[in-house]
Amino acid sequence: MENRIPSQRGTVVLALFAAIIVVLAFTPLGFIPLPFIKMTIIHIPVILGALLLGPKCGACLGFLFGLTSLINNTISPAITSFTFTPFYPLPGSDKGSWVSLIVCFVPRILVGVIPYYVYRLIQHLLHAEKPGSTVSLAAAGIAGALTNTIFVMGLIFLLFSDAYAAAKGIGPELVLGVILAIVGTNGIPEAIGAGILVAAVGKALFAIQNSRKGLAS
Repeated sequence: MENRIPSQRGTVVLALFAAIIVVLAFTPLGFIPLPFIKMTIIHIPVILGALLLGPKCGACLGFLFGLTSLINNTISPAITSFTFTPFYPLPGSDKGSWVSLIVCFVPRILVGVIPYYVYRLIQHLLHAEKPGSTVSLAAAGIAGALTNTIFVMGLIFLLFSDAYAAAKGIGPELVLGVILAIVGTNGIPEAIGAGILVAAVGKALFAIQNSRKGLAS
């Protein structure tokens, strides 16, 4: 079993990750400009929190990630914000849909769960004796980013295909192609970036955690 941060200190670490998520979500710091896209990094503290504190805390951080998305899409809406908030009307309607809460929260909660189990699986396959293998951390980062992109865009396709087409001004038959293009152009660079960031930052955090345990023993 992986050793985790003791509960009392874990609460402090959880609060710290939560604060980072809020700062990233409501400031430009949450996005890294790349040549063709702005790469979001708001999911990075969710993934790291899950790896250090476990999937329950990861799910809580993921819920907070979803909540910030709900707030942002409500107070600063874009043309497709109806997919993330029930307070923004669907195209051709004066009402939003509660189904948007599924898109807003479920993928983000899973971002705090799936990477943890991917990390544990890779640690087991590598027979890693110490927590924080670079390969395991990178795999967790990639899994977390892809979880966010694939589940969000997949749910939009399943639940809002016609409304999404109307908002984008395209035919319904083109929605799948547009979504796959977004997954490819946004999702893959974000997954690579998440793998690098989670491996780099996670390695440092696990080293600090291991050194503290060594001092305590």
